[in-house]
Amino acid sequence: MAGALYWRYPPSDEMTRREIAPLIDHTLLRPEATANDIRKICEEARQYGFATVCVNPYWVELAAKALRDSPVKVCTVAGFPLGASALSGKVCEASVALKTGAREIDMVLNIGELHGANDEAVAGEILAVVAAARPYRAIVKVILETALLNQEQKLRACLLAKEAKADFVKTSTGFGPHGATVADVALLRSAVGPEMGVKASGGIRTLEDLKNMVSAGATRIGTSSGVKIIESVSD
Repeated sequence: MAGALYWRYPPSDEMTRREIAPLIDHTLLRPEATANDIRKICEEARQYGFATVCVNPYWVELAAKALRDSPVKVCTVAGFPLGASALSGKVCEASVALKTGAREIDMVLNIGELHGANDEAVAGEILAVVAAARPYRAIVKVILETALLNQEQKLRACLLAKEAKADFVKTSTGFGPHGATVADVALLRSAVGPEMGVKASGGIRTLEDLKNMVSAGATRIGTSSGVKIIESVSD
């Protein structure tokens, strides 16, 4: 939760499966995903001990049932992937997901309002989603979509998320022009300090990619390649 010390120092080169698995949000956000696909990623998350499965809101209830009696949490998205939903829509989407079993919400901030320097609007919607999540002790991650922002906008978004007491900032939806970069992860980490989480997502497909992101400051990795990554670790 917010206020915890998320990040102390870069990892060793020889990360173990036990160290890697809790970093991974095992992600399936493709629109063509089926119920069987969701059940499969839930089984994989159980097997390898991933932090969460990250699914679209429609699948939250199914994933929660599949992961009952498991430490693996259900993560879902709000205002995804454009960030241009009405505030009431984002809050409603998050609230319904929380009621049906989600315990982590990855919300896309209003990118247009950030570009227009309407910081009050950007902060207000983060505060509203955080308020919806708190009764469930749920984590809120704010997706910045860094590929659409300049450096000043990235820094300003980080500070707004931190002031609104979100738990993480996150680089990307995976549906933008490009995903996470080491430079962006390092920038986000420098902006939020050690007390917030930083989630890198989009284009992370190998163990080397994961290590690079963690070394830059990421404390969570969103990837659809979690099984491939974990099985490439020798231990």
